[in-house]
Amino acid sequence: MNTYNKIISMSNALYNDGLEKAKVRDLSGAAQSLRKSLSYYKANIQARNLLGLVYFEMGEAVDALSEWVISRSLQPKGNLAERYLEEIQSNRSRLNMINQTIKKYNQALQYCQQGSHDLAIIQLKKVLSMNSRLVKGYQLLALLYMEEGKYGHARKELRAAAEIDTSNIITLRYLREVNLKMGEESHSGKEQKKKEKKRKSTSYQSGNDTIIQPTNIKDFTPLSIILNLALGVGIGMMIVWFLVIPAMRQDKVSDAKKAEVEASDSLAERNQEIKSLESQIEKLESQLEQKEDASTDAQKVVDNYEAFLKIYDAYAKQDILGAGDMMGQIDITLLGAQARASYNTLKAQIDEQYTEVVYQQAEEDYKALRYAEAVTGLEKVVAAEEDYNDGYAIYYLANSYRETGDIENAKKYYQRMVELHPGTQRAGRSQQYLNEFGQQEQP
Repeated sequence: MNTYNKIISMSNALYNDGLEKAKVRDLSGAAQSLRKSLSYYKANIQARNLLGLVYFEMGEAVDALSEWVISRSLQPKGNLAERYLEEIQSNRSRLNMINQTIKKYNQALQYCQQGSHDLAIIQLKKVLSMNSRLVKGYQLLALLYMEEGKYGHARKELRAAAEIDTSNIITLRYLREVNLKMGEESHSGKEQKKKEKKRKSTSYQSGNDTIIQPTNIKDFTPLSIILNLALGVGIGMMIVWFLVIPAMRQDKVSDAKKAEVEASDSLAERNQEIKSLESQIEKLESQLEQKEDASTDAQKVVDNYEAFLKIYDAYAKQDILGAGDMMGQIDITLLGAQARASYNTLKAQIDEQYTEVVYQQAEEDYKALRYAEAVTGLEKVVAAEEDYNDGYAIYYLANSYRETGDIENAKKYYQRMVELHPGTQRAGRSQQYLNEFGQQEQP
């Protein structure tokens, strides 16, 4: 009994330590103390619930849900974990956002493994726009910026991570590395300026006398004029490189919101790709003038590229529906190697957003009793992912077909609802409709 009391006492002491650290936003330290507390006594409900809150504050929603589910199973009644779970599960949009965040973060990791740092950076910016408290997202984005040599950007992301978790070891280690790199660059710049400012005198012997000639005395021979001109050009270039260009870059830095920065980065990337495609179109048009016999096939290629440009433009304007609807117009066999790679990247980015946008619009049409419009959107969603949104897409589609009088299609999707989600209320209701349809067919 004495040993048991000591274990409980140690667990509670570690819980109190975790609570104190959480109050000063040392979240990683708090998580470590709370995990130790649970290693002593797994049924410490307060420690487990607080650990879930710490995880949630760090953007680790899945880990938080896991802790609360375990806590609820250990103490079903009078447990705050029940309220936390209800608040999240009742908000379907938040659940979808959590799922999308996980998918996008994993996609960013895959891009990193493939060496596609630019795509990984874009993906992580989307993740952080959806979940602005994901500490490991800021850390990975900062690491990518460090790899690209953009230490100022990296420090900005690390500071954002430090505001969430003040004593995170990984964040502090990365910050130290960034500060060292930026300090080295600043030091080397100062040394270069000292060398440029340093002047030496030239001396020579004339008999018994030593003559000191300042370097600012010039010999105006043709060779010296040429050397001076070359030196002046070199100095001018160095001034532009070390003074003018950094000043111009510094002037362009703004304090705009993160969403505006992401939008401008995305638009700049799209514009660059559009310019590349426009250049290819110009080359194709030049070839058309030289090969009149191949004018028909070449025109198909040009039309294909123009359709591709329209998709890029729609995506850049966040018209996901328009971009997704036009993807079927592209003949990938008519694209060059570079354009085909751009197409594959764009298609992957559109596909993961297109289904969600189409479903949201279809769900609005369904709830507004616009069943014909709902059928059009829900058919696209089910074709892309049959069991989308835990089967609600199939269920709404079957109801919409029933409301529009298309009983055959309604029966088809009610049957799929029963097969995919047996035992649910929606499956039970679907079976009732199937039974009613069967009775109507009997003589």
